[in-house]
Amino acid sequence: MMNLCLRYTKTETDALEVLNTGFYKVFKNIHRYNSAKATLYTWIRTVIINSCLDLIKAKQNRSTTGELEQAINVHVAPSAIAKMSASEILQLVRQLPPATQAVFNLYVMEGYHHIEIGKLIGISEGTSKWHLSEARKKLQIMINEQNR
Repeated sequence: MMNLCLRYTKTETDALEVLNTGFYKVFKNIHRYNSAKATLYTWIRTVIINSCLDLIKAKQNRSTTGELEQAINVHVAPSAIAKMSASEILQLVRQLPPATQAVFNLYVMEGYHHIEIGKLIGISEGTSKWHLSEARKKLQIMINEQNR
């Protein structure tokens, strides 16, 4: 679960905070677990993901929003990605803005659809698609810069 938290947060401290909060919620609400609906692992994973999203929402409310940047179409060679370790890629994902990082993780890693992501985070489907596009473009730029 710590690895899951690390995908959604920028620092290990934030990941630990989310993990602790998530497991507190698990223990507090274990009576709500229904084995007919999901396995214990799936239920805990869902609680942890929701805790990650809660942290992102809280931080988003505290931060100011800047102007939208114009995205540049960039191509990343497969050989550039092949040279990178999973931890290096994770570090790049963690550099994304919180909402963009959350949408990227939910869509790419967790397999959610944009409508579901919108409901989870409280944004429109179109905004979710925009965040995913921004994440991909920013990651492409960062990967190309790292491989120069």
